[in-house]
Amino acid sequence: MTTNPSIRFRPAAPADAAAIRDIVRAAYGKWVPVIGREPLPMRADYDKAVAAHPFELAVAENSIIGMIETMLADDHLWVENVCVAPQAQGRGIGRLLLERAETKARAAGRPELRLLTNGAFEANVSLYRKLGYTVDREEPFLNGTTVYMSKRLVGCPPTGA
Repeated sequence: MTTNPSIRFRPAAPADAAAIRDIVRAAYGKWVPVIGREPLPMRADYDKAVAAHPFELAVAENSIIGMIETMLADDHLWVENVCVAPQAQGRGIGRLLLERAETKARAAGRPELRLLTNGAFEANVSLYRKLGYTVDREEPFLNGTTVYMSKRLVGCPPTGA
């Protein structure tokens, strides 16, 4: 697992919802001109999401610089959202957050991670591929394409095995 001593991780608290919303809006803002609308994560209600789902935050110098929102399903860990503040991108923080999700999946006995992204977000699709995710299917969505991806965890038995 990769480490970066200047970054610490902690679970989100309800008081973090506004900061999470701000990071999501900043991180996804670059995609608005690409797809011609706000990506769905920019419209989410993070007060409700933080109350309903686990979020893990990446923190540097007492500022939240990234987050991952996950949900345990019966046979996998669903990555609902992962993003990094624009000023912190390119430092491997997204990879660190996804590695933490893998650790969470293993601890919960889930042999797979799943997520989706917009096909127009080529940098995201490329990053997920580099990290071992494969494309499971693509579906049309709002004049674009949703790309469903997954990653099997090596050495983690299938659920129910």
